[in-house]
Amino acid sequence: MNHSSILITGALGCIGAWTVRQLVRAGAAVSVLDLSDDAQRMRLIMTDDEIERIRFLHGDITDPAAVEAAFSASAATQVIHLAALQIPACKANPVLGARVNVVGAVNIFEAARKAGIRHVVYASSIAVYGPAEEYPPGPVSDDAPLCPRTLYGVFKQADEGIANVYWHDHGISSIALRPYVVYGAGRDQGMTSSPTKAMLAAAAGQPYHIAYGGRCDMQYAADVAAALIQAMQTPGQGAAVYNLRGSVVRMAEVVAAIEAAAPALRGQITYDQQSLPYPEEWDDRAVQAALGPLPVTPLREGVAETIELFGAALASGRLSL
Repeated sequence: MNHSSILITGALGCIGAWTVRQLVRAGAAVSVLDLSDDAQRMRLIMTDDEIERIRFLHGDITDPAAVEAAFSASAATQVIHLAALQIPACKANPVLGARVNVVGAVNIFEAARKAGIRHVVYASSIAVYGPAEEYPPGPVSDDAPLCPRTLYGVFKQADEGIANVYWHDHGISSIALRPYVVYGAGRDQGMTSSPTKAMLAAAAGQPYHIAYGGRCDMQYAADVAAALIQAMQTPGQGAAVYNLRGSVVRMAEVVAAIEAAAPALRGQITYDQQSLPYPEEWDDRAVQAALGPLPVTPLREGVAETIELFGAALASGRLSL
């Protein structure tokens, strides 16, 4: 990995920050392209010395010239594309959502083609699927029918199609991963971010109501980052797309894990009864066969580490509510 120059888009987001952390600690040369200059999420999980080893490139993913300039400036030999607007932002501004999530993906693949990069890794989402009632009981496979009910899901489905076209037209292989409920320090945006916000509240000694309940697949951000890096290191044939799987649990178990790490908040972390509008669990046999074995951090361990990171950041003044 030391001989690779890796460009990560959207690296100042939660999954991006965790991916950068693992790459920097592995000794990789990492450049990041982001429209934001706020490295707060990185500061939650990385030391100042580690952050100083990153090359920061400011640019707009919707601008093809800016994207190509970032590939050139970073001398990238590998790319992980994570820049995106999530469900609420796409609903609030559909045009911008399409520009960032769809045009941005085209810009990445086109810049990779021009730079001679033959393999692209990017984040898709389980939002490409429809409501749970559209599928038979049990884990949902990678090739189950896609019927997104949000613009974000439609845009991510388009990204998967874009990747397929670049494989057939230009021979650029790709691997997309579809996370579900990602949690961990730095997860503060998106429809499914509520459990992590509850962990932050617990670290601050404050009550919190999680906006949904039911049964869902909790995926620790560090595990998602590790899967993305493994995908980067596993060039393949075609435009592969894989579902990720973490800990499939009921929200009561998430609350119990929070209370175990913050006993003073017992009874003060509550949750809604309404489930998320997606299937509860995903079949990850294909991704484990292609990339695995992939890590799955036990829920209580991931929750405890998240609350510990939040507590340290609050105590040091690096984070405030």
